[in-house]
Amino acid sequence: MFVSEIAQSVTNCPGVGPAKAKDLARLGIASIADLLLHLPRAYEDRLQPVPFALARPDRPVNTTAEVVAHSYIGGGPHAATAPRYGRRDNRTLKVHLRDETGDAVLVCFGRNFLDRALAPGKQVRVYGTFLRRFGELQASAFEFEPVTDAQSTRFDRVLPIYPLAGNLAQSDLRRAASSALGQYGRHVQSELPDALRARRRLMSTAEALAAVHEPESVDHAKAGHASFVYMELFFLQLQVGMRAAERRSSRRPATPLPEGYRDRLLASLPFALTDDQHLVLQEIGRDLEADVPMARLLQGDVGSGKTVVALASALAVIESGRQVALVAPTELLARQHAQTAAELFDRAELPVSVGYLAGTIAPSARQTLLHAIESGGVDLVIGTHAVFTGAVSFRNLQYAIIDEQHRFGVMQRLSLLGKGRRPDVLSMTATPIPRTLALTVFGDMDVSSIRALPAGRRTIETHLARIGNEQKVYDFVTRELRAGRQAYFVYPMIDDSGVMSLKDAESMHEHLATRVFPDFSVGLAHSRMDDKTKRTTMDAFRRGEIDVLVATSVVEVGVDVANATCMVIEHAERFGLAALHQLRGRVGRGPHPSYCFLVYAEELTDTARERLKVIHGTTDGFQIAEEDLKIRGPGDIAGVQQAGYLRFRIADLGRDMDVMNQARADAFELLERDPTLTEPGHRSLRDAIDAAAAARRSTPFAFADDTVGDDTLGDDTGDDTLSEGTPVGRA
Repeated sequence: MFVSEIAQSVTNCPGVGPAKAKDLARLGIASIADLLLHLPRAYEDRLQPVPFALARPDRPVNTTAEVVAHSYIGGGPHAATAPRYGRRDNRTLKVHLRDETGDAVLVCFGRNFLDRALAPGKQVRVYGTFLRRFGELQASAFEFEPVTDAQSTRFDRVLPIYPLAGNLAQSDLRRAASSALGQYGRHVQSELPDALRARRRLMSTAEALAAVHEPESVDHAKAGHASFVYMELFFLQLQVGMRAAERRSSRRPATPLPEGYRDRLLASLPFALTDDQHLVLQEIGRDLEADVPMARLLQGDVGSGKTVVALASALAVIESGRQVALVAPTELLARQHAQTAAELFDRAELPVSVGYLAGTIAPSARQTLLHAIESGGVDLVIGTHAVFTGAVSFRNLQYAIIDEQHRFGVMQRLSLLGKGRRPDVLSMTATPIPRTLALTVFGDMDVSSIRALPAGRRTIETHLARIGNEQKVYDFVTRELRAGRQAYFVYPMIDDSGVMSLKDAESMHEHLATRVFPDFSVGLAHSRMDDKTKRTTMDAFRRGEIDVLVATSVVEVGVDVANATCMVIEHAERFGLAALHQLRGRVGRGPHPSYCFLVYAEELTDTARERLKVIHGTTDGFQIAEEDLKIRGPGDIAGVQQAGYLRFRIADLGRDMDVMNQARADAFELLERDPTLTEPGHRSLRDAIDAAAAARRSTPFAFADDTVGDDTLGDDTGDDTLSEGTPVGRA
């Protein structure tokens, strides 16, 4: 059995009930397979002793010591006397320790009850980061256990540190992963052929799982992680090569397409297409007429005019009597596309039938629409994930347009293509792809780019503001509101997590409405709201009935309000570059000067500082994409820090591009010899790919298509580790 085939629910693991399962789902963990492939982000080495004398901020202590005394701080002049029981004690216990190299102190804030477990004279093992404060070596975050003959579960070993979410603790993940490893992981079949593993000196899948979850040493863990990085990237490249070969073999008669509808649309536009738009329209047109089905990626910056190009290209297929589907990841964006198409076609007086399909369509109307699609009565179907369902059948689907393609799972995209006879595919993204990724990640597709913005698009002024200086931003926005303009306020979380000190949309909606902008209408939109309420709010904002829209990243795509001139992103350090650029692109769509304010926290990581520097310095999405790839470091978790182009489970393209290139060379060399993977030595590859597809995974190590969450925070919240540990990856 391959790891991707372990479909049992994670609730089969000890201690995982409904509440913990819900938190695990935020990490993309639903099955035992997901749990086993949820790799640690770092490790704590509790094998090697580190005495007090060798303590450093970046080197936690791991030692055996004797408790020599207690003292107390706070609580008045007699604080250092014996403990007081039976009444409120406002003092803080200090436990004085001594090992063979020196003395140190445990400061037990809110934990005076530890005076019994850490009584003077006891021998204890202790782990934690000790810093020199007030003339002594102190730790306030630590773990300890008494020295006994029993085997320890927390010392004399390397402990994995997992990405967490919600109320999960490291002990929860460790216990669940250990159970899954013992019951399943140590017995899985290897996906890679033995010869390839030997050549690249990789572990088997079972060995790698044991190495990452229960390592014998930090080096052992790193070797297991390196094996998974290669395997994930190898299967990605194998799929890229197989898709390219399959498309080349799918021949059809080259057929000229009519251009009447397209020309009428272009002549009716109140603006002229840019040179880039004309060029891309020609490239797509040639592909649609070619003897090989089109597989093209259209990338263009925010507001570059990709939609009008896609709709114009669709008209040639529609005029020839065949159907087109355009899918978008959110109902907001799909509805906007449908409205745009209807307006454009009506202005050009084209006899094109447009149908809008989403999960919120009433059952009676849905059945009527499904019948019309199946009978060919709808020329252009625009919708959300609802288009992928088995209930949707086309009479003659020839052209599939997938907007924001990286937000869909690979298996979802394939299910759409299965509704036609090898239809042409145009994938679109407003997140430009760095040149270094174009061939390696999208090597089976031709790439078109729209770099120039349409005439009239204003440059957006971007300003930085530290948290604490928000009033200046609020004052500026107030002036814009009084001038009749509108504003967005975006936050990284929907509500208070109770774990992280971050502003959230719901709390700030109340604050902004009552304290900051009491004279204006303030609305709220986020992914947990029901679709009708969210749609009503967005429509009111679009009509100008709401002045300020408070939201999460749900407004990142699909919102086009020309009168909105201010975008305020609070806790901007919590967003990835792609998300910041997309959000900024929500303004600057009308005739008025527009502004983006990035409000950031006092404490910034180096990576966050670099991101803010980049987004402040340029509005060029292509340049931002290149910089994003350079600065995105290992350990970024899909969530508010968006990965962008692909949702890798294990690999990090900012660190592993050399492994990507090696995996690509190996995969393409193998396919050159055995394009159908039918040789006996390659049977495991074919079986692993088939097993992954059955589990709705694009590759054996990918996330299942149905485990991608919403815009709630899904990164390392609630992490209860004592230190950063040793990161996974190469120096």
